[in-house]
Amino acid sequence: MGTGQQQVIGVDLGGSAIKLGRFAQTGQCLKDLSVSTPQPSTPDAVIAAMAEAIAALDPNHDAVAIGVGTPGPADAAGRIARVAINLAGWKDVPIADQLEAQTGRPVVVANDANCAGLGEAWLGAGRAFKDVLTLTLGTGVGGAIILDGRLFVGRQGTAGELGLITLNPDGPPCNSGNRGSLEQYCSVQAIQRETGLTPAALFEQARAGDAGAIAFWQTYGRWLGAGIASLVYVLTPEAVIVGGGICAAAELFLPTTLAELKTRVLPSSREGMQVLVAELGNRAGIAGAARLALQQYV
Repeated sequence: MGTGQQQVIGVDLGGSAIKLGRFAQTGQCLKDLSVSTPQPSTPDAVIAAMAEAIAALDPNHDAVAIGVGTPGPADAAGRIARVAINLAGWKDVPIADQLEAQTGRPVVVANDANCAGLGEAWLGAGRAFKDVLTLTLGTGVGGAIILDGRLFVGRQGTAGELGLITLNPDGPPCNSGNRGSLEQYCSVQAIQRETGLTPAALFEQARAGDAGAIAFWQTYGRWLGAGIASLVYVLTPEAVIVGGGICAAAELFLPTTLAELKTRVLPSSREGMQVLVAELGNRAGIAGAARLALQQYV
């Protein structure tokens, strides 16, 4: 490029698609690409598909390092995908070693929710802040902790499972073994369990003036606010960013969430804190994976 800008590649591995982007250090996405995830999605097939897509995205080897977000926990060193949701036969896959061997460039791996959070913190709603929490309100509730601009994953690589904190000790059972977790009140599955409707349908009903739907979203906002309150007391972030499909209805629940935070959290713990809606959508994952590669290798 001639500007002395180093380039990196961010990869977001999902059950149906592999998304990739080539980024400059400044955060500019120079080129992106999406390919179908091979079926069956065995580790060998997926890693080969990734290597092929990387070659297509970066034929001149401009990128010096690669970051990969996978749908499940990675180890603390960012080398191994411990399990991967919706992918066949993934258990402790040494994805970094294998991809390095096929691409000739250093690789770092992280959980996809962490990558999305890091992407928002770098280029999205959190770009003005150093200490940020992100919550992804989707099929489940994912999260990420960014402290001083870097992902906090703890010594085993599994910190920041923000959706699994307890809201109600006697609440609905959670896949994690917990009961009444934040995820059991604020995920798509929770909304469908409570109402029999999709978030989109409830959103439409509320906008059309349906009192029951409006009340539901206010209750949703309360649960979310209660969950965020606990996280704020522990981490006192400058900003909390909420993303994921449910945020299409943010106007219906965020006012209640903010009111709840004001009630529950001491002013000294939330001074100047902002609650923001994510900006990058499904591009957050590739941005965060690229940011990870920059921080690790550039």
